[in-house]
Amino acid sequence: MRLPSAAFSEVLTITGIDMVRLLGPQDRLMTRIEREYPLVTLRVRGNEITLTGDDTEAGANQALQVRALIGELVDLVRQGIDLTETDVTENDAHAGATVKNHGEVILTARGKMIRAKTPGQQRYVNTVRDNTIVFGIGPAGTGKTYLAMAMAVAALQRKEVNRIILTRPAVEAGERLGFLPGTLTDKIDPYLRPLFDALNDMMDPELVPKLMSIGTIEVAPLAYMRGRTLNDSFIILDEAQNTGPEQMKMFLTRLGFNSHMVITGDITQIDLPSATSGLRIVTDVLDDIPDIEFAYLGSEDVVRHSLVGRIVDAYTAFEERTRSRRERKR
Repeated sequence: MRLPSAAFSEVLTITGIDMVRLLGPQDRLMTRIEREYPLVTLRVRGNEITLTGDDTEAGANQALQVRALIGELVDLVRQGIDLTETDVTENDAHAGATVKNHGEVILTARGKMIRAKTPGQQRYVNTVRDNTIVFGIGPAGTGKTYLAMAMAVAALQRKEVNRIILTRPAVEAGERLGFLPGTLTDKIDPYLRPLFDALNDMMDPELVPKLMSIGTIEVAPLAYMRGRTLNDSFIILDEAQNTGPEQMKMFLTRLGFNSHMVITGDITQIDLPSATSGLRIVTDVLDDIPDIEFAYLGSEDVVRHSLVGRIVDAYTAFEERTRSRRERKR
């Protein structure tokens, strides 16, 4: 850690807040702040943070910016928001970094608030609220399924719907799982586990099995949707890029009265062995129908590790270069 000669130094006393929640495990959030503000050093001792700018005017200015940044982070923690590295977002070279804008609270679950963390996510949430069928399309880590799940749970709690139905196609992601022993539930569990994980994050884990047993929450493979009409339901189709065109049509025509559908997927991660993705086709088929909207999320909406957004951008650039080379050879 740097040891500059100090032109500006201040001790911030943070009371009533768990410092791990403020600075992250192994002080990861503090490390992110220091990376974005290279002329500032942070020292943590007990409930005190000492911030020091180096012996330049720029160092003093950065220290003042960090002081304001920490103040914003403290406010977020006091609102019950769990911070991650992605809450400190990169800005331009002169502005350094800022706290990401947080949207309205969608759901308060198990002591934490679930809300959109980027402008793109907030637009997605608004689109889901205002339309009957919404397609959330974007790369991994953009919160497509998680936010849709939060809105479904909130709608159930407000009694706007009578049940939540979560489904996804049982397609292996590039690996052969082979024969799976056990009951049918045991066999499909690996495909549906991400949905169970999100549910347990938003509801009392002991309550989820009870709601499933009485049909208030249903988690099932996409094949189980055939022949049904889904009324008074909030329905989420996850990993929709792995549906075929006929599967997508089958699912969409299950829509009943007083129901909402959210279809999420990443068209860059199609695991189908040969068939055309139904998610690719549907953007052309349903583009002009009222009450059906497409919400697109990008790498700037990734809320996982900061490297995930860069990985997404790198793959996108690689695929564009590959496509351009193929077109030139034609």
